[in-house]
Amino acid sequence: MTVTEIVQRGLYFEEFDADARYLHRPGRTATEADNVLFTTLTMNTQALHLDEAFATSQDPFHARLMNSMWTLSTMVGASVAQLTQGTLVAQLGLTDIAFPHPLFAGDTLYTESAIVEKRLSASRDGQGIVQIAHTGRNQDGTVVATATRTVLVHCRPGGAA
Repeated sequence: MTVTEIVQRGLYFEEFDADARYLHRPGRTATEADNVLFTTLTMNTQALHLDEAFATSQDPFHARLMNSMWTLSTMVGASVAQLTQGTLVAQLGLTDIAFPHPLFAGDTLYTESAIVEKRLSASRDGQGIVQIAHTGRNQDGTVVATATRTVLVHCRPGGAA
């Protein structure tokens, strides 16, 4: 019996499809523990994340909010296995970051990505630059985060690029 080995990886430059919408599943349900751990690890002492009594007394949400940097990190992280695992050379930048609606503990974050632009690198043979627009939605479909990520990725090994 012959065993075929299949290794999960991200996409090479040539495989990124500007006409596709990449849906990253499963979603990730945010927990109180995620919020407190991330917030304290990053030294973010914002009471809206850590202090239940304070947060519930504040308008307009009357609840502790998930740390927006957790939301951003988790949104981008959800895309890695499908888009850049093992094919990424470097993350070049994040722009257009927005949090139009808060995420709360108990909400589930679902991420989707679309390719904004891609081009071969002018200075690095065998590599290309890809701009990816990420959108995070809660379980109700409400957009909770957006960001555009620019990455440097490998071209297909032995490819013509």
